[in-house]
Amino acid sequence: MAVTDPVPVTDLETVAVPEPYDGGTPRTPARDTVAHEGILRRQCARESSARTYARALPIVPVRARGLTIEGADGRRYLDCLSGAGTLALGHNHPVVLEAIRTVLDSGAPLHVLDLATPVKDAFTTELFRTLPPGLADRARIQFCGPAGTDAVEAALKLVRTATGRSGLLAFTGAYHGMTAGALEASGGAQDVRVTRLPYPQDYRCPFGIGGPRGAELAARWTESLLDDTKSGVPQPAGMILEPVQGEGGVVPAPDGWLRRMRTVTERRSIPLVVDEVQTGVGRTGAFWAVEHSGVAPDVMVLSKAIGGSLPLAVIVYHEDLDVWPPGAHAGTFRGNQLAMAAGAATLAYVRENGLAERAATLGARMLDQLRRLSDEFPCVGEVRGRGLMIGVELVDPEGAAPSSTEFADDPLFAGASAPLPAAPQLAAAVRDACLQRGLIVELGGRHSSVVRLLPPLTITDEQAAAIVDRLTDALAAVARARHHQS
Repeated sequence: MAVTDPVPVTDLETVAVPEPYDGGTPRTPARDTVAHEGILRRQCARESSARTYARALPIVPVRARGLTIEGADGRRYLDCLSGAGTLALGHNHPVVLEAIRTVLDSGAPLHVLDLATPVKDAFTTELFRTLPPGLADRARIQFCGPAGTDAVEAALKLVRTATGRSGLLAFTGAYHGMTAGALEASGGAQDVRVTRLPYPQDYRCPFGIGGPRGAELAARWTESLLDDTKSGVPQPAGMILEPVQGEGGVVPAPDGWLRRMRTVTERRSIPLVVDEVQTGVGRTGAFWAVEHSGVAPDVMVLSKAIGGSLPLAVIVYHEDLDVWPPGAHAGTFRGNQLAMAAGAATLAYVRENGLAERAATLGARMLDQLRRLSDEFPCVGEVRGRGLMIGVELVDPEGAAPSSTEFADDPLFAGASAPLPAAPQLAAAVRDACLQRGLIVELGGRHSSVVRLLPPLTITDEQAAAIVDRLTDALAAVARARHHQS
């Protein structure tokens, strides 16, 4: 089979061929292509220039099941974007569809603001059953607007209200959403009320050393900033962090550093807000990513997978912070009954079937296989991740950071590592080559140079192997093309 052929149905989930587009006229490849291209043209003419995924992924999904998407042109793809991590069980999982149908067939109201319903009660009960020890028994929940960024806004408002302070601590490389407050705490912010702290990482360590020593220096910088009376940083309302930075390039926080941040904030009466929008519901190999380090935060920001593919966002927080008066935080669409039903079904399925443990095992195997690529392809700078949240950073093997040569003889910088320059164009070429081979991936990282994999937690061993094979083949093709051009 040629690498650009559609994914064989025998290898993956069977995806039904879509119904005819009009009047029962049989579909033909030519008709498929015309419909596909027409939809894309109309999208380009009508939609905002702010659209993102549609630019890099010119496909028109019409059917989907599990890992597989079928486009209007008849091609099938392995979806390793999964709604940016929303689809923990993949597309149209039977337990999710059944939960939605049950609510629809019951006659239950679909819009209830923040009124209590059996569906909401079932969702909240299942969610609290999964919360980290130390939080579940003294937790409160606030249903927010439908997106993760809405929950971030609620969390920031909560800690500011509870502490009476306004400043925030956030980290370089962070991504918390696209609304004003969430952007302010993200890595690309401009005018801010946020103090930016170093997030530890190995390949691009801000201190040039990586490993435990780099994490130690990052922690010491944080402590010094908070305790130095002349640092210019007043007592903040809270610290917000991601246990694994997703959009920042799939950078897992070291467990010891995360425990240190918990100690730092606890001793100084600073609420710790953990953004688990993308890392939650088994994605990293634990139900919640903070469980790897044994940390119980003061506030957890949750969205994406908790809605079972439908819009849902909440914050769960320690009852001591629950000082809001009635109406202090509201939202018209915080009572999404279908999302709560789909979310409860998803949470239960992940918990009952050990999918977090499965993600840990399968993710470790995929990471091990992908890390071998750095031996074969000099353009692979680092492969990193946790569970089924994986990133492959592409670099320019012929480039060099100026500091690696400019200060090579200075003993002050002896032993400091200088990573190769990021290669965003190379990463984009790999993403495009993956799409040609029926594999959907997207990019992240500081320079959009990290190829990201977020497959459903339900993938089989065979599907995981197919993902690695297609990505490897795409890398090889791009590396060959680059070699011929040079």
